[in-house]
Amino acid sequence: QLQLVESGGGLVQPGGSLRLSCTASGFRLDYYAIGWFRQAPGKEREGVSCITIGGSSIRSADSVKGRFAISRDNARNTVYLQMNSLKPEDTAVYYCATGRGCRSPIVAASYDSWGQGTQVTVSS
Repeated sequence: QLQLVESGGGLVQPGGSLRLSCTASGFRLDYYAIGWFRQAPGKEREGVSCITIGGSSIRSADSVKGRFAISRDNARNTVYLQMNSLKPEDTAVYYCATGRGCRSPIVAASYDSWGQGTQVTVSS
């Protein structure tokens, strides 16, 4: 099983920003499409954004369009999720995962290996 590691979560006030990072242990991320997902307590896991292997195609959920931006730096073996204008409803555990493609809707069943997640809490 491929191992992914998310980092960058934390507590932020509404309107603030965070940048999440997704790195890999022992393998190259640039062989895979990468998706970001989130799961709030009592809710199903939701696809947030995804990016193709070369980074030429990106998809994002309507709830984050214009606020979140996914990017990848293959030289650093890292995929980022820049989150701006954060809202309390963005509070969740955020996960990254390797995928076979990047399509809408972004569904968890299309992704194979997952990280342990990083907590994002938006609160005043």
